Amino acid sequence: MNYLLLIYRSEAGLSQMTPTDRKQVTAAYGAFTQSIVQSGHFKGGDGLQPTSTATTVRVRDGKTLTTDGPFAETREQLAGYYMIDAKDLDTAIGIAARIPNAKDGSVEIRPVMIYD
Repeated sequence: MNYLLLIYRSEAGLSQMTPTDRKQVTAAYGAFTQSIVQSGHFKGGDGLQPTSTATTVRVRDGKTLTTDGPFAETREQLAGYYMIDAKDLDTAIGIAARIPNAKDGSVEIRPVMIYD
C-alpha cells in the first residue's frame, strides 16, 4: 500500500538554525532517504518552499479565488513529504518515526486512495 508521509515543522525554527545545523539536518535527510531507497520503500518525495510562497485556491459560486499563503494558521507548517510503499500501517509508522523532523515536528501518515 502507498502512504504519504507529510512532514510538519516550525519555519521559525528553521530560520534560526546555524549553517552547521542546516548541514547536519541535510545530511540526516540524505541518509534517511538513501535508507528507504535501498529498502525499496521510496516512491517519491521532496521538500517544500516556505509557506510565504504558497497560494491557496478555492472556487466559490463558480469564481476562482486565490489567497496568498497556506489555508490555516498553525504552529507547524507542511515542510515536505515522502511517498512510500509499505506492507501495512505499522511499517509506515516505523519509517515515519525515522524522519529527522519527527524529533521536533510531526509526521502525518495518510494512506493513498486506490481507485477501482
